[in-house]
Amino acid sequence: MPAADSCHSRSLSWLVKSCIRADPARHIAVPVPIPAPSPALCPTPQPPPPSSPAPISALPDDLLLECLARVPRASLPPLPAVCRRFATLLASDAFLHLRRAHAQLHPSLLALSVDSGCIAQALLQFDASAPVIEVAALPLPLTLLHCGSSVFAHARAVVLGREVFLIGRGAMVRADALTGAARACAPTLFPRKKFAAAAVGDRIYVAGGSARTAAVEEYDPEADAWRVVGGAPRRRYGCAGAGAGGVFYVAGGVAMSGEGARALEAHVCAGSVDALHVASGTWARPRALPGGGCVVGACGVGDHLYVIASHAVELSFWRWCSGATGRGGDGRGWGGWVALEAPPMPRGSVGLGMAVRVAMAGLGSNRVAAVVSAAAVRGHNTGGGALEGMVLVYDIAGGKWSRTPDLPPGFRRAACAGVEC
Repeated sequence: MPAADSCHSRSLSWLVKSCIRADPARHIAVPVPIPAPSPALCPTPQPPPPSSPAPISALPDDLLLECLARVPRASLPPLPAVCRRFATLLASDAFLHLRRAHAQLHPSLLALSVDSGCIAQALLQFDASAPVIEVAALPLPLTLLHCGSSVFAHARAVVLGREVFLIGRGAMVRADALTGAARACAPTLFPRKKFAAAAVGDRIYVAGGSARTAAVEEYDPEADAWRVVGGAPRRRYGCAGAGAGGVFYVAGGVAMSGEGARALEAHVCAGSVDALHVASGTWARPRALPGGGCVVGACGVGDHLYVIASHAVELSFWRWCSGATGRGGDGRGWGGWVALEAPPMPRGSVGLGMAVRVAMAGLGSNRVAAVVSAAAVRGHNTGGGALEGMVLVYDIAGGKWSRTPDLPPGFRRAACAGVEC
């Protein structure tokens, strides 16, 4: 066979490959290296974060009240500043009812003193265990920062519900006994010092403490306003006030007038009591204390008036029973005095030349608290030791006195009131 007619195997293979299309199924892929992407351009996937719990403010009011009602009393003062809703719930009656249902409220003695732009308070709590004293300082309302210490030097504390009204000379503070929230209120129409003040119903009444007037003032907490409701039979200075059974009592003190006090009037007022029947606006004059004692402290519990009197060398304790006669009563008029166990005083703390100051307050419906201070009158050297801030508690049912821890030094001349905290 001639050479021109012969077929070379490699030529035939090239011809077949060029005329027949390649089969994709038989295609062989050649691997090509590809660089790994940068972590900054393609971050590692993270698992989804767990769902955050709902805040406490998302709870309904009833559940939030249950939480707030269990907060310890010492932690309550900052809570009203958290938000307006907290402040509203803490000020509600439902909050008070829940704390009482959870046994978080106890009869307590609250002592208030204003000094250096703050309200210092000492709370003496009485429960099943031993009494406990808690001390705290609260800011004074801005509108009262200009007031000197003399404005509240002889202030009176009056309780309406859960609020304590500290009435001073030309100024008044309204404070929540639970949260400590305080604000300024309208002052009395007449500046007063060492006057009588007490709550009767939902109003506050003051009398005495001013030589300018014998007016009796009434305070409406809803309207934040004072008004004159009458005149007292006698102008008194250094008197004590109490409210019981719808009656406002003004006890003790010395007589005052524009020309000065007379010795006879001072003696008569020291052991006498004037009683204003609030509903009728009429005055009555119970018989003076038996034995000629000088009233140094008074308070009301239920329908009864309790007073402590000084007899120069000893103290006595009395209950006025309106409309009834008891042991020691005089049996005349609309009531009578009943002699009770005298407060136990340390030897030498009461005597000639000693001035005794007593702040009394009712604790619930079955106890009376008395904060007793005694010091030598200026110019007298009695030889006895001064007594400051001694706290005595009288059990009405048992008829016995007991001594509790004394008030701290900074509260020994503070205004005192019985509260539920």
